Amino acid sequence: MQVDNKDYRTIWYNADTKNIEVIDQRVLPFKFEIVEVKSATEMSKIILEMYVRGAGLIGAAAAWGIYLAAKENSDISFIEKSAKELSETRPTAVNLQAAIDVMIPELRIAAKEDRLELAKNLAQQISDNDANSCKRIGELGYNYIENKIAKGKKRRINILTHCNAGWLAFVDYGSALAPIYEAYNNGMDIHVYVDETRPRNQGARLTAWELGKHGIPHTLIADNVGGHLMQHGMVDMVIVGADRVANNGDVANKIGTYLKALAAYDNNVPFVVAFPTTTFDANIKNGVKDIPIEMRDGDEVLYMNGISEKEEESFRIAPEFTQAVNYGFDVTPSRLISAYFTEKGIFESVEGLL
Repeated sequence: MQVDNKDYRTIWYNADTKNIEVIDQRVLPFKFEIVEVKSATEMSKIILEMYVRGAGLIGAAAAWGIYLAAKENSDISFIEKSAKELSETRPTAVNLQAAIDVMIPELRIAAKEDRLELAKNLAQQISDNDANSCKRIGELGYNYIENKIAKGKKRRINILTHCNAGWLAFVDYGSALAPIYEAYNNGMDIHVYVDETRPRNQGARLTAWELGKHGIPHTLIADNVGGHLMQHGMVDMVIVGADRVANNGDVANKIGTYLKALAAYDNNVPFVVAFPTTTFDANIKNGVKDIPIEMRDGDEVLYMNGISEKEEESFRIAPEFTQAVNYGFDVTPSRLISAYFTEKGIFESVEGLL
């Protein structure tokens, strides 16, 4: 995708330094900064502290973290130790572990002197596959919007999304936003309602920034506004991403997604989940019961970040004696989902992926 007329991915290999570079998403939209990552330990911190976030990007970051481990020490025991540290950073998104599961078996059987180059090639392949899958999701999703949502209507199409499942959440293109970009690029009159997505405000900070940079009309709303909009016929479709999709079709996504799905279901608004098939986890039989839900620091709920006199500051929004609980994700049951957008096709049931 482009930022100020320059092409970027969210993570990439720097051939000059042989290190990895990422966009620091913590400082968006107020600053655009690139961070160089030099070791697997640094990459674990980058993932844990959410310099990078989003299922696909976390997977690619883990892959490049293993490359950095091999760069530091190509002994397989060191690489496996680094992989374990990477795997423990974010438990809900399956792409992270999937990337590790691709790389470690290959590196284990490779000659020690070949591991660095192999790790680089595998990490690049995982990154390219993520971007290509998202591009395809955009193409297929646009066809769905055109044929099932717009249906030749002359008026503007209004889509609601939650959190950020755009190109910032993947290596490129995104999942939930990819069909929106494709529709806009093909001349569709499209408008997006952007949930702010408390507590970290990924919608307000990231999705709004992305859409604005691409020129797509959008309106920021508080998280609890979506149900009202749907009741009054102001939303044609809800489209969200996923951090893990279970064997039974249940979907883990940013906290608050489940409530949007309930409102969509009650108002006959199509509720669609977009994800590359690397996010599908056949080992999880029941998503509501079995998908691990990340618990994050309560300070993310007790404080908000904003800009004051051009400097970003943190503000407490609750009394000093108040504590907070901070579930990072919730799970939407499959019965509430109208369709699954993947690079392999669009399915009304997850059975299409089995």
